[in-house]
Order: sequence, then C-alpha cells, then structure tokens
Amino acid sequence: MGENSETVRFGILGCANIARKVARAIGLAPNATLCAIASRSKEKAEKFAAENGCPASVRVYGSYDQVLEDPGVDAVYLPLPTSLHVRWAVRAANKKKHVLVEKPVALDVVELDRILEAVESNGVQFMDGSMWLHHPRTAHIQRLFSVPHSANSIGPIRFIHSTSTMSAPPEFLESDIRVKPELDGLGALGDLGWYCIGASLWAKGYQLPTSVTALPDVTRNDAGVILSITASLQWDQPNQTLANIHCSFLSHTSMDLAICGSNGSLHLKDFIIPYHEASASFDLTFGAKLVDLHIGWNVRPEEVHVATKLPQEALMVQEFARLVASIRDCGSRPSTQWPEISRKTQLVVDAVKKSLEIGCKPVCL
Repeated sequence: MGENSETVRFGILGCANIARKVARAIGLAPNATLCAIASRSKEKAEKFAAENGCPASVRVYGSYDQVLEDPGVDAVYLPLPTSLHVRWAVRAANKKKHVLVEKPVALDVVELDRILEAVESNGVQFMDGSMWLHHPRTAHIQRLFSVPHSANSIGPIRFIHSTSTMSAPPEFLESDIRVKPELDGLGALGDLGWYCIGASLWAKGYQLPTSVTALPDVTRNDAGVILSITASLQWDQPNQTLANIHCSFLSHTSMDLAICGSNGSLHLKDFIIPYHEASASFDLTFGAKLVDLHIGWNVRPEEVHVATKLPQEALMVQEFARLVASIRDCGSRPSTQWPEISRKTQLVVDAVKKSLEIGCKPVCL
C-alpha cells in the first residue's frame, strides 16, 4: 500500500531471502507501507529494492542505524541472523520502533528477556514471525479443542505429533547461516523446531509442559550445530498429553501436525506453509472405529477447507500493524499476547537444548 499518515510505516533491517516474502506481505497488507530498506551496503539494499519491485518512494540505506534514526519509520522487521537479534531489537525498541522479529527470536531466554524488557520499557509492540498462527485455518481449528466437552470438540488432547523437515542441498549444509555456530547456533532446533514447539504449545493453550526430553538421535555438523533432532514434551495436568516433535535439515520436506483428542483427531500436512496461498485444509475425524473383522474404518476423514483473502504473512503484518496503529494513534498499551507466546516457545527450545547437554534426560519446567 502507498505511504500515508494512517498506515503503519515499516523499515526492513537486512536483505535475507525471507525479507522478500515479508516485503511483499507489507505491500499486500491494507494498513502497512514499506518505507525503508537497509543492508550493510547501500548497493545490496538498492539491488533488493529493484529485484523486489519496491516503490520508488522506499528509502534505501547502507546501515541499519539509518532506519532506526528515520522519523518516518514506525516499525521494523528484523530478518537478521539470530545472534544479531538481541542487539538490533533492543536498539530499535530504544528508538521507539515497534519490532517484528524473525524466528527463532533469540539464542536463549536470557537474550529474549533483554529484548522484551526493552520493548516493554519503551512502550512498543513485539511479535515474532510465526506466520502460520495468523492463517484463518489456525483459528478455525482452535475452536475444535477450545471447549473440550462440546459436541464439536475433539475432546481433551492426548497426543500431538509434529514435524518440520527439509532436504537441504550440500551448499546449504556447508555455508548457510543456519548451520554456522556464530550466526544461528540453534540450527534446526531454532529454525524448524520453533514451529513444532510452537504448534504443541498452541494446541495446549500455551500451558508449558511438565517436562521436556531430547531423544538421542540428534545429528550435528562438525561445528556442533544441530542438523536433526527429535524431542518429546509431556503434560501431566489437567490432562496427560504427550507431544513428539521432529525437525531436520536432512529429510524430505514435511510440515505435519496431528492432534488426537479423546473424541476426535485432526491432521494437517502443511501447517507451516499451506500448499496454496488462497486456501488451506485439514482432515477432521470424529467417532472413528474399525468395522467388523477389522477390514476397514467406519468413517473417512472430512477434508475441511478454509479460504483466506490474504496470505498468512500479510495477515501477520496486518495484525501487527493494527496493534501498532492502536498504540500510535489511540494511546493503547502494547499487547502482551505475542511476547508471552514467544517467551514460552523459547523456554521449551532452551529445555530441549539443555536435555541434550545432560545426556537426554528430562528437563522439568
């Protein structure tokens, strides 16, 4: 959308590949405008703007600080390596810029707390880039387990299974920032596991698990960065629930999420990025039993389709911009929902990492 005084004006710090997707999302969101792009070199920022069809009005900078000093920028998006998030998110908050930061948000909860303290003390909004949470399919599914004893509910959740995997090419495994300990030291656990852990917490209403255990099948590169990992999360109260997560740079692409309750189950095969931009689906099953002689099932899953007018990344930008505009124009306080979601996700990421470090023993939360 073109720049005007009513839209929320965005600056992007860094020209990572994911920034292309978010730049497009800002253009699609009706209440957002892309106003500035920065890279460590102005030439790279100019190339990014040209290749992504950014409006001529977008200001191009050769340093991140220039965006933070720009009075025409309300909010910044940070697609930087995880190791740089705390530095630039805190600096942005201290300049009264609202902060949309790519996941994983931080290397550990100590770093994240520094970010959250900065945004809170400066009265600015924070959100991480978990786009799938903003798709209308997510809200549609949530209604199926938000009232456990409803006729349209799958019942208390007993088991969750989620995967986030990709078959990375040799050049990725050799040189991508996500396998470099000094840039993104969490590796697959942070880049892909953030989704699986976030989905498990979401299904449980963001109740932290009782314990977290990493499985011993972890694969690391020569620098010690995690390339593949499996973990389990367990809840004891109010209902016993087990979640298994698997994330890997070494397996064929998968984005599975299966949630089984006492009355029904649902299954998504594309929970992170839908197969199609304009709609998404999931399989829903109630009352499944085996027929006589156990030669088949009495029901087939219902395929439920959920349409969306905007892609999920644009809906994320739209919601973030709505919160920012409410703070800027109406004096509202920042929403605490999104910082709390990020912090709980980070706590579980940290627990998986700690479990690995102590020999795959359970870590209590």
